[in-house]
Amino acid sequence: MSSVPWLAPGLAVSFVVSVAASGPIGRALGVRRALAFALLMAFGIILAATLTPVRLALELGTAGTWSCDLTRIGLPPAGELLAVNDTSLNVLLFVPLGAAIGLLPRSRRKTAIVVAATALPLTIETVQLLVHALDRACEGADVVDNLVGLVLGLAVGSVAGRLARRA
Repeated sequence: MSSVPWLAPGLAVSFVVSVAASGPIGRALGVRRALAFALLMAFGIILAATLTPVRLALELGTAGTWSCDLTRIGLPPAGELLAVNDTSLNVLLFVPLGAAIGLLPRSRRKTAIVVAATALPLTIETVQLLVHALDRACEGADVVDNLVGLVLGLAVGSVAGRLARRA
């Protein structure tokens, strides 16, 4: 957290926005406010963790490069998922968003949200590539890792939603 000093303030803003917007978003999606809050908060956590500047950018004015590391664009090795590292944290970051989306009832809006969530990792990496002031590294592996987390979360949320509806 010390390398991303704006993470905590970003999380606080995400919380406030999620509380304020969860009612209208819940009504628009036809879900309880708690699920809308979870969806918004998961999105806010992702933004705070990935699109705030790193400490060096704030202290030294360090800027990113015009390149993207594409050395790994396949699935992460299983061993990396079992340890706490960038790979496992990138996967874990998207699991709550996927789970919240998986709990949404089937609708056109849910389909649109799934499409947007699927595009989110590529959008984040593109912003990290183009906005040098963030001093973030663009990596193809991050896109794949985020999508793995999204899919895992969707599976968990979908199964949990089905079990809850049957109970």
